Amino acid sequence: MRSGGDRATEATPHAEPAMTRPSIGLALGGGAARGFAHIGVLRTLVKHGILPDVIVGTSIGAVVGGCFAAEQLDSLEEWARKLTVRSVLGYLDINLTGSGIIRGTHLASALEQGLTNRRIEELKIRFAAIATEFNTGHEIWLTRGRLADALRASYALPGIFPPVKIGGRWLVDGALVNPVPVSAARALDTRLVIAVNLNSDLFGRGTIVASHGSDESDEPPEPASKGGGFLGLFGGERSLRRQFLGRNGSPGIPTVMVEAFNVMQDRITRARMAGDPADVLISPKLGGVGMFDFHKAEEAIAAGADATEKAVEQIADAITALSQPYVVNGK
Repeated sequence: MRSGGDRATEATPHAEPAMTRPSIGLALGGGAARGFAHIGVLRTLVKHGILPDVIVGTSIGAVVGGCFAAEQLDSLEEWARKLTVRSVLGYLDINLTGSGIIRGTHLASALEQGLTNRRIEELKIRFAAIATEFNTGHEIWLTRGRLADALRASYALPGIFPPVKIGGRWLVDGALVNPVPVSAARALDTRLVIAVNLNSDLFGRGTIVASHGSDESDEPPEPASKGGGFLGLFGGERSLRRQFLGRNGSPGIPTVMVEAFNVMQDRITRARMAGDPADVLISPKLGGVGMFDFHKAEEAIAAGADATEKAVEQIADAITALSQPYVVNGK
């Protein structure tokens, strides 16, 4: 017969040790208008109590991640949802003489509302924006200084927006070197890295067409315009605005530049993520949202939220697997 002490011991359940969750890093990739999907991603993560300790963003990923870290995501989402084709055109402050065909001042002032004088090192969440030093190819992690400057440098698409000078370096879009910055998020002392790739839904890219050439359906090139001189200067900006949207079935200037940039970005993403994959990858279905479809923010946000809902269980499993017993005073 067991003693009362034995029975008391047997009745007392064994206490499970408290667990600490791993540090979580969020790597937000570039993708122009598709980047509004990051808003849906962040909203869904927060809804499920998954709060990142570190956010690293490239291009539009830096914009959304920076606004979240600065507690300005509500303002950004409100602005994004109100965008129309007409209002987007209003941000095209054409520059005929600078190092980018859009000055970017109108867009910057809209994106950076509420960020005035906010500094990266003072944010509650550790944050980094990825940029590229255009003349050296250096990958630059902007981890201090004015947040607004860092965001503008990270999305300064070469040829479209002018480079941004920060700390003596001329910087352009970070997607040139690190489109989905998993490596940066991991290097900033995070154990679990969740990455968001905005371009994984673009099927049919990157294959090889082994035999191709001209045929009778090809149109001859347009003859050079005879207009010019002093009067031509006044029509230059109007003509350039028309070329932004393209005409006669041909793509506009930014479409050509961005799609070429997108091909390069896709190849770099595949290579870098093959060597350093994320622990959890979120891939919103954004095939119906083009690079310049900023008026489709609602669709992009919904796609980001949907993709994240599907990944929540995988994230929870990863957090459980990487959690460690809570240690007090080394015991």
